[in-house]
Amino acid sequence: MSDIPPAGSARETAADEATKVFVDHRELLFSIVYDMLGSVADTEDVLQETWLAWTSRAGAPGAEPIAAPRAYLVRIAVNKALARQAVISRRRETYIGPWLPEPLITPLAAPPAPGDGAEAAERTESVSMALLVVLETLTPLERAVFVLHELFGYAHTETADILGRTPAAVRQLAHRAREHVHARRPRYRADPRLRQQVTERFAAAVSGGDLQTLLELLAPDVTLWADGGGKATAAGRRPVHGRDKVARVLSAGAGRTGRGLDIRYERINGGPSAVLFRAGSPFAVLVVDLVPNSAQVQGIYFVTNPDKLSRVG
Repeated sequence: MSDIPPAGSARETAADEATKVFVDHRELLFSIVYDMLGSVADTEDVLQETWLAWTSRAGAPGAEPIAAPRAYLVRIAVNKALARQAVISRRRETYIGPWLPEPLITPLAAPPAPGDGAEAAERTESVSMALLVVLETLTPLERAVFVLHELFGYAHTETADILGRTPAAVRQLAHRAREHVHARRPRYRADPRLRQQVTERFAAAVSGGDLQTLLELLAPDVTLWADGGGKATAAGRRPVHGRDKVARVLSAGAGRTGRGLDIRYERINGGPSAVLFRAGSPFAVLVVDLVPNSAQVQGIYFVTNPDKLSRVG
Protein backbone atom coordinates (compact mmCIF):
# COMPACT_ATOMS: atom_id res chain seq x y z
CA MET A 1 0.00 0.00 0.00
CA SER A 2 1.44 3.40 -0.95
CA ASP A 3 2.37 5.92 1.76
CA ILE A 4 1.94 8.84 -0.65
CA PRO A 5 -0.94 11.01 0.56
CA PRO A 6 -3.75 11.89 -1.87
CA ALA A 7 -3.19 15.05 -3.93
CA GLY A 8 -5.98 16.84 -2.06
CA SER A 9 -4.35 16.05 1.28
CA ALA A 10 -0.99 17.38 0.07
CA ARG A 11 -2.63 20.63 -1.04
CA GLU A 12 -4.32 21.03 2.35
CA THR A 13 -1.07 20.35 4.20
CA ALA A 14 0.82 22.94 2.15
CA ALA A 15 -1.96 25.50 2.59
CA ASP A 16 -2.18 24.89 6.34
CA GLU A 17 1.56 25.31 6.76
CA ALA A 18 1.54 28.52 4.68
CA THR A 19 -1.30 29.86 6.81
CA LYS A 20 0.53 29.10 10.04
CA VAL A 21 3.70 30.84 8.88
CA PHE A 22 1.76 33.92 7.79
CA VAL A 23 -0.18 34.11 11.07
CA ASP A 24 3.06 33.79 13.04
CA HIS A 25 4.44 36.86 11.26
CA ARG A 26 1.26 38.88 10.85
CA GLU A 27 1.84 41.15 13.85
CA LEU A 28 5.28 42.13 12.59
CA LEU A 29 3.98 42.74 9.07
CA PHE A 30 1.09 44.85 10.36
CA SER A 31 3.44 47.03 12.44
CA ILE A 32 5.85 47.66 9.57
CA VAL A 33 3.15 48.44 7.01
CA TYR A 34 1.12 50.62 9.38
CA ASP A 35 4.22 52.66 10.21
CA MET A 36 4.79 53.10 6.47
CA LEU A 37 1.19 54.10 5.65
CA GLY A 38 -0.46 55.46 8.82
CA SER A 39 -3.78 53.87 7.84
CA VAL A 40 -5.26 50.74 9.39
CA ALA A 41 -7.59 50.17 6.43
CA ASP A 42 -4.77 50.41 3.88
CA THR A 43 -2.57 48.22 6.07
CA GLU A 44 -5.22 45.52 6.15
CA ASP A 45 -5.52 45.69 2.35
CA VAL A 46 -1.75 45.35 1.96
CA LEU A 47 -1.70 42.37 4.31
CA GLN A 48 -4.46 40.73 2.29
CA GLU A 49 -2.42 41.21 -0.89
CA THR A 50 0.65 39.86 0.91
CA TRP A 51 -1.30 36.82 2.08
CA LEU A 52 -2.51 36.05 -1.45
CA ALA A 53 1.00 36.41 -2.88
CA TRP A 54 2.44 34.27 -0.10
CA THR A 55 -0.07 31.43 -0.35
CA SER A 56 0.16 31.28 -4.14
CA ARG A 57 3.91 30.66 -3.74
CA ALA A 58 4.32 28.84 -0.43
CA GLY A 59 0.97 27.02 -0.41
CA ALA A 60 1.25 25.55 -3.88
CA PRO A 61 1.53 21.74 -3.97
CA GLY A 62 5.10 20.68 -4.62
CA ALA A 63 6.48 24.19 -4.13
CA GLU A 64 10.09 24.41 -3.04
CA PRO A 65 10.43 25.40 0.63
CA ILE A 66 11.25 29.07 1.21
CA ALA A 67 14.49 29.23 3.20
CA ALA A 68 13.70 32.49 5.01
CA PRO A 69 9.90 32.94 5.17
CA ARG A 70 10.10 35.97 7.47
CA ALA A 71 12.37 37.88 5.07
CA TYR A 72 10.23 36.79 2.12
CA LEU A 73 7.03 38.02 3.77
CA VAL A 74 8.55 41.35 4.83
CA ARG A 75 9.83 41.91 1.29
CA ILE A 76 6.36 41.29 -0.18
CA ALA A 77 4.60 43.48 2.39
CA VAL A 78 7.02 46.41 2.15
CA ASN A 79 6.93 46.54 -1.63
CA LYS A 80 3.15 46.26 -1.74
CA ALA A 81 2.98 49.08 0.82
CA LEU A 82 5.20 51.20 -1.44
CA ALA A 83 2.85 50.50 -4.35
CA ARG A 84 -0.11 51.47 -2.15
CA GLN A 85 1.50 54.86 -1.49
CA ALA A 86 0.57 56.01 -5.00
CA VAL A 87 -3.11 55.34 -4.26
CA ILE A 88 -2.87 57.13 -0.91
CA SER A 89 -1.15 60.16 -2.48
CA ARG A 90 -3.96 60.57 -5.01
CA ARG A 91 -6.52 60.30 -2.23
CA ARG A 92 -4.77 62.99 -0.19
CA GLU A 93 -4.97 65.46 -3.09
CA THR A 94 -8.71 65.79 -2.49
CA TYR A 95 -8.65 65.39 1.30
CA ILE A 96 -10.25 68.30 3.16
CA GLY A 97 -8.13 69.82 5.94
CA PRO A 98 -5.12 68.39 7.79
CA TRP A 99 -4.58 64.65 7.43
CA LEU A 100 -3.67 62.63 10.53
CA PRO A 101 -2.84 58.93 10.85
CA GLU A 102 -5.67 56.59 11.72
CA PRO A 103 -5.51 56.02 15.49
CA LEU A 104 -4.36 52.57 16.53
CA ILE A 105 -5.82 51.72 19.92
CA THR A 106 -5.00 49.10 22.54
CA PRO A 107 -6.21 49.03 26.17
CA LEU A 108 -4.31 51.36 28.47
CA ALA A 109 -3.35 48.54 30.80
CA ALA A 110 -3.04 45.78 28.22
CA PRO A 111 -0.98 42.76 29.33
CA PRO A 112 2.12 41.96 27.29
CA ALA A 113 1.48 39.82 24.25
CA PRO A 114 2.52 36.14 24.43
CA GLY A 115 6.11 35.64 23.35
CA ASP A 116 7.28 39.18 24.12
CA GLY A 117 10.97 39.25 24.90
CA ALA A 118 14.01 39.42 22.68
CA GLU A 119 11.95 40.38 19.61
CA ALA A 120 9.82 42.98 21.42
CA ALA A 121 11.60 45.89 19.72
CA GLU A 122 10.42 44.82 16.28
CA ARG A 123 6.89 43.88 17.40
CA THR A 124 6.41 46.94 19.57
CA GLU A 125 3.44 49.28 19.72
CA SER A 126 3.04 51.70 16.85
CA VAL A 127 5.19 54.79 16.78
CA SER A 128 3.65 57.91 18.25
CA MET A 129 1.15 60.06 16.42
CA ALA A 130 3.70 62.90 16.48
CA LEU A 131 6.38 60.79 14.77
CA LEU A 132 3.92 59.44 12.19
CA VAL A 133 3.05 63.03 11.26
CA VAL A 134 6.75 63.76 10.70
CA LEU A 135 7.15 60.57 8.66
CA GLU A 136 4.46 61.89 6.31
CA THR A 137 6.98 64.51 5.13
CA LEU A 138 9.45 61.87 3.86
CA THR A 139 9.43 60.32 0.42
CA PRO A 140 7.95 56.79 0.35
CA LEU A 141 11.42 55.21 -0.03
CA GLU A 142 12.92 57.34 2.74
CA ARG A 143 10.05 56.38 5.02
CA ALA A 144 10.43 52.68 4.21
CA VAL A 145 14.16 52.81 4.99
CA PHE A 146 13.58 54.78 8.21
CA VAL A 147 10.90 52.39 9.42
CA LEU A 148 12.93 49.27 8.65
CA HIS A 149 16.23 50.54 10.02
CA GLU A 150 15.36 52.96 12.83
CA LEU A 151 12.19 51.32 14.16
CA PHE A 152 12.71 47.63 13.42
CA GLY A 153 16.49 47.33 13.44
CA TYR A 154 17.05 46.00 9.94
CA ALA A 155 20.63 46.37 8.70
CA HIS A 156 21.17 48.44 5.57
CA THR A 157 22.15 45.29 3.67
CA GLU A 158 18.85 43.62 4.66
CA THR A 159 16.89 46.73 3.74
CA ALA A 160 18.67 46.91 0.39
CA ASP A 161 17.63 43.33 -0.34
CA ILE A 162 14.01 44.07 0.63
CA LEU A 163 13.81 47.18 -1.55
CA GLY A 164 15.94 45.97 -4.46
CA ARG A 165 18.42 48.84 -3.95
CA THR A 166 22.17 48.88 -3.33
CA PRO A 167 23.41 49.17 0.27
CA ALA A 168 25.05 52.49 -0.66
CA ALA A 169 21.73 53.89 -1.91
CA VAL A 170 19.97 52.69 1.23
CA ARG A 171 22.60 54.30 3.47
CA GLN A 172 22.08 57.60 1.66
CA LEU A 173 18.29 57.33 2.03
CA ALA A 174 18.69 56.46 5.71
CA HIS A 175 20.97 59.46 6.32
CA ARG A 176 18.54 61.90 4.68
CA ALA A 177 15.54 60.44 6.48
CA ARG A 178 17.23 60.40 9.89
CA GLU A 179 18.40 64.02 9.59
CA HIS A 180 14.96 65.15 8.43
CA VAL A 181 13.10 63.33 11.20
CA HIS A 182 15.45 64.24 14.05
CA ALA A 183 15.41 67.92 13.04
CA ARG A 184 11.64 67.93 13.49
CA ARG A 185 11.29 65.30 16.20
CA PRO A 186 14.22 65.16 18.67
CA ARG A 187 14.55 61.79 20.33
CA TYR A 188 13.13 61.65 23.82
CA ARG A 189 10.52 59.66 25.72
CA ALA A 190 8.07 61.57 27.87
CA ASP A 191 7.30 60.10 31.28
CA PRO A 192 4.09 58.12 30.58
CA ARG A 193 2.66 58.99 34.00
CA LEU A 194 3.21 62.70 33.39
CA ARG A 195 1.72 62.42 29.91
CA GLN A 196 -1.30 60.61 31.36
CA GLN A 197 -1.81 63.34 33.96
CA VAL A 198 -1.50 66.12 31.39
CA THR A 199 -3.80 64.27 28.98
CA GLU A 200 -6.49 63.97 31.66
CA ARG A 201 -6.24 67.65 32.62
CA PHE A 202 -6.20 68.71 28.99
CA ALA A 203 -9.16 66.54 27.95
CA ALA A 204 -11.20 67.83 30.87
CA ALA A 205 -10.33 71.43 29.97
CA VAL A 206 -11.21 70.89 26.31
CA SER A 207 -14.56 69.21 27.02
CA GLY A 208 -15.42 71.88 29.60
CA GLY A 209 -14.20 74.88 27.64
CA ASP A 210 -11.85 75.85 30.50
CA LEU A 211 -9.83 78.59 28.78
CA GLN A 212 -7.63 79.37 31.80
CA THR A 213 -6.46 75.77 32.21
CA LEU A 214 -5.85 75.48 28.47
CA LEU A 215 -3.64 78.57 28.56
CA GLU A 216 -1.68 77.10 31.47
CA LEU A 217 -1.14 73.77 29.72
CA LEU A 218 -0.25 75.02 26.24
CA ALA A 219 3.31 75.86 25.20
CA PRO A 220 3.72 79.25 23.47
CA ASP A 221 4.47 77.60 20.09
CA VAL A 222 1.85 74.84 20.33
CA THR A 223 0.31 73.48 17.11
CA LEU A 224 -3.16 71.97 16.73
CA TRP A 225 -3.90 69.48 13.95
CA ALA A 226 -7.64 68.75 13.64
CA ASP A 227 -8.62 66.03 11.16
CA GLY A 228 -12.32 66.00 10.33
CA GLY A 229 -11.86 65.02 6.71
CA GLY A 230 -14.68 67.37 5.73
CA LYS A 231 -17.11 64.98 7.46
CA ALA A 232 -16.99 66.21 11.06
CA THR A 233 -16.22 69.21 13.23
CA ALA A 234 -12.63 70.41 12.86
CA ALA A 235 -10.60 73.54 13.59
CA GLY A 236 -10.22 74.61 9.98
CA ARG A 237 -8.39 73.49 6.88
CA ARG A 238 -4.91 74.25 8.19
CA PRO A 239 -3.04 73.52 11.44
CA VAL A 240 -3.47 76.24 14.07
CA HIS A 241 -0.32 77.68 15.65
CA GLY A 242 0.28 79.60 18.88
CA ARG A 243 -1.05 79.37 22.43
CA ASP A 244 -3.73 82.08 22.24
CA LYS A 245 -5.15 80.97 18.88
CA VAL A 246 -5.21 77.29 19.83
CA ALA A 247 -6.81 78.01 23.22
CA ARG A 248 -9.54 80.14 21.60
CA VAL A 249 -10.25 77.51 18.94
CA LEU A 250 -10.53 74.72 21.52
CA SER A 251 -12.61 76.81 23.90
CA ALA A 252 -15.00 77.85 21.12
CA GLY A 253 -15.26 74.27 19.92
CA ALA A 254 -16.16 73.11 23.42
CA GLY A 255 -19.01 75.58 23.45
CA ARG A 256 -20.43 74.01 20.30
CA THR A 257 -19.75 70.34 20.96
CA GLY A 258 -18.35 69.81 24.45
CA ARG A 259 -21.53 69.24 26.42
CA GLY A 260 -22.63 65.68 26.86
CA LEU A 261 -19.25 64.19 25.99
CA ASP A 262 -17.87 61.25 27.94
CA ILE A 263 -14.10 60.70 28.18
CA ARG A 264 -12.36 57.34 28.16
CA TYR A 265 -8.59 56.99 28.41
CA GLU A 266 -6.86 54.59 26.06
CA ARG A 267 -3.41 53.77 24.77
CA ILE A 268 -3.19 55.18 21.24
CA ASN A 269 -0.11 54.66 19.10
CA GLY A 270 1.82 53.63 22.16
CA GLY A 271 0.88 56.46 24.50
CA PRO A 272 -1.87 57.52 26.93
CA SER A 273 -4.58 59.44 25.11
CA ALA A 274 -8.28 60.28 25.33
CA VAL A 275 -11.31 59.12 23.37
CA LEU A 276 -14.38 61.36 23.53
CA PHE A 277 -17.79 59.74 23.23
CA ARG A 278 -21.22 61.21 22.56
CA ALA A 279 -24.29 59.08 23.23
CA GLY A 280 -22.09 56.01 23.37
CA SER A 281 -20.44 56.58 19.97
CA PRO A 282 -16.87 57.78 19.46
CA PHE A 283 -16.76 61.49 18.64
CA ALA A 284 -13.02 62.19 18.67
CA VAL A 285 -9.58 60.87 19.54
CA LEU A 286 -7.33 63.34 21.34
CA VAL A 287 -3.55 62.89 21.53
CA VAL A 288 -1.15 65.38 23.10
CA ASP A 289 2.59 65.67 22.66
CA LEU A 290 4.66 67.30 25.40
CA VAL A 291 7.62 69.65 25.29
CA PRO A 292 10.69 67.57 26.27
CA ASN A 293 11.16 67.51 30.04
CA SER A 294 8.05 69.61 30.57
CA ALA A 295 4.34 69.34 31.34
CA GLN A 296 3.43 71.79 28.58
CA VAL A 297 1.66 70.65 25.43
CA GLN A 298 3.48 71.36 22.16
CA GLY A 299 1.36 69.28 19.79
CA ILE A 300 -2.35 68.41 19.75
CA TYR A 301 -3.74 65.78 17.39
CA PHE A 302 -7.53 65.80 17.23
CA VAL A 303 -9.16 63.17 15.00
CA THR A 304 -12.89 63.54 14.39
CA ASN A 305 -13.19 62.03 10.91
CA PRO A 306 -15.75 59.23 11.47
CA ASP A 307 -14.02 57.02 8.88
CA LYS A 308 -10.98 56.96 11.16
CA LEU A 309 -13.00 56.23 14.29
CA SER A 310 -14.84 53.16 13.01
CA ARG A 311 -12.47 50.85 14.92
CA VAL A 312 -12.76 52.82 18.17
CA GLY A 313 -15.21 51.80 20.81
